[in-house]
Amino acid sequence: MPAAALAPTAVARPPRGAAPVGTALTVARASTEQAWNSRQLAAPITVPRVRVWTYPAPGVVFGCAQAALHGETARAARTDCELVQRRAGGGAVLTGPWMLSSSVVLPPEHRLLAGGTVASYRWLGVLHAGLLRDLGIPAHALAPDQLRARPADPALAWACFGGLSPWEVIADGRKLVGLAQLRGRHGVLLTTGTLLWRPDWALLCRALDRPPTDVARLDAATTSCAELLGARIHIETLAEGLRQMLADVLGDFAEGAAA
Repeated sequence: MPAAALAPTAVARPPRGAAPVGTALTVARASTEQAWNSRQLAAPITVPRVRVWTYPAPGVVFGCAQAALHGETARAARTDCELVQRRAGGGAVLTGPWMLSSSVVLPPEHRLLAGGTVASYRWLGVLHAGLLRDLGIPAHALAPDQLRARPADPALAWACFGGLSPWEVIADGRKLVGLAQLRGRHGVLLTTGTLLWRPDWALLCRALDRPPTDVARLDAATTSCAELLGARIHIETLAEGLRQMLADVLGDFAEGAAA
């Protein structure tokens, strides 16, 4: 792959708040990202809106059905990282500088949403897999029939990256890109998270009071761009490629309100 796409270290990040890096990437805490996502669905969506994110520090984002776990984790104070609850479903996500995320907000009648909730993921999973293959990563989006042949690990049902859903992206048989969706009367939010390098799974397990064996389980269930390429990918290169591919599919899109 091009040498310019590889970097030994991540880009510099401001310590807090949100700041744009170039034109492709917004650096923000998980709470800022979730607030932006919520604001987009508060009024009618007439054109697609896109934001690509990374994070200056770790954070745990809980699914909408994990309110009790969110509350228990906050009370126990086993970590000083940010704890946030999202409106979309799924398991807990460990955000941090090892993750590149995207938020895509579409009008409710957009052509890419035809076919229902599961079908709405297909284009986005296939797009991510294609982007990663262009960078030399043997990625593919997992079709529903392929997913049925893969048994889930019930011990990791609490973690987003502990399991697989239709059209999420795998490489070397392990999860690389996670997807989530939130449907509202004003529009539909699709979100993604790509592992750039190995997350601090031990931090996540400590925060949620999970056994140490879950760290090894998460390592076995996931992979990262750095592991597959043998070097860390330049995050701005990936972010710009993602935005360009989204523009190719969506046409013109808006940035949405400031983060």
